[in-house]
Amino acid sequence: MSAFWAEVIGTMILIALGGGVCAGVSLKKSFAANSGWIVITLGWGLAVAVAAYSVGSFSGAHLNPALTVGLAFTGSFPWADVPSYIVAQMIGAILGAVIVYLHYLPHWKVTEDPATKLGIFATGPAINHPFSNVISEMIGTFILVLGILAIGANKFADGLNPFIVGFLIVSIGLSLGGTTGYAINPARDLGPRIAHFLLPIPGKGGSNWKYAWVPVVGPLLGGSLGGLFYKNVFLGESDSMLWLVLGITVVVLIGAQLLSKRTAN
Repeated sequence: MSAFWAEVIGTMILIALGGGVCAGVSLKKSFAANSGWIVITLGWGLAVAVAAYSVGSFSGAHLNPALTVGLAFTGSFPWADVPSYIVAQMIGAILGAVIVYLHYLPHWKVTEDPATKLGIFATGPAINHPFSNVISEMIGTFILVLGILAIGANKFADGLNPFIVGFLIVSIGLSLGGTTGYAINPARDLGPRIAHFLLPIPGKGGSNWKYAWVPVVGPLLGGSLGGLFYKNVFLGESDSMLWLVLGITVVVLIGAQLLSKRTAN
C-alpha cells in the first residue's frame, strides 16, 4: 500500500472512531448518550492508537497536517511529500465523517439540537474568543508534536509507540481540551466540517464557517512551532525558520485579537 492511501485509510479510521465516540455520547437514543468528557477523550486516544497501528508501517501514520508540517520542519520528513499527505488526510477525514453519519443514521432525526449535531463533526469554542481559541489550539498541538517527537526518541517494547501516543491524546484532551474541543488537527476538523455541510443531515443547521479557520491555523502554527522547538532546543540544531514562524504567529494573534474585540462589541 502506498503512503498516500495509508494516510487516507488511517485518517478515515481516526475520524470514524473519534467522531463515532462523539456521536455515541451526544446523539439521543444512543446507549452511550451523556456518558461524558472522559469517554470522549478516551475514545479519541484509542482512535489515534488504532489508526496508527493500522497504517504506521506504510506511511508513518501522520494522520494530521500539523504533524506532517512539524516533522518537515525538523528535517525528518521531506517537504516535497507534504502536499500529498495533507490531501490524503483531508480525503480520509471526509470519508470517516461519512461513516459516522451512516452508522448513526436514524439518530440524527431524533436529536433536535443543530449545535449538538455539528459538534460531532467539528469543534467549537466553549467561549467564543478568537485570540484565546487560537492560543488554545496552538498550545495543544505544540504539546502534541513535541510529545510525539519525544516519545519517538525513547525506547519502548516493539509496537508500543502508537499506544503511548494514544495516551498523549487522552492527556491533551483531559487537560487542555475543554476550551475548544482540542481539534489539534486541521484535517480532523475541516474534513468532517465539509462533510457536515454536504451531507443530508436532518435539521443540521449551519457549519459555523466563521470559526473554521481557528482549528486549521492554530494547529498548523502550534505544530510548526513544536517541530522547530524540538529541533532548536532538544536537538541543538539552530534553524532561522523558527523566527519566521514566530513572526507569522504574532501577526495571526494580532488579527485574532482584533476579531475578539469585534466579537465582544
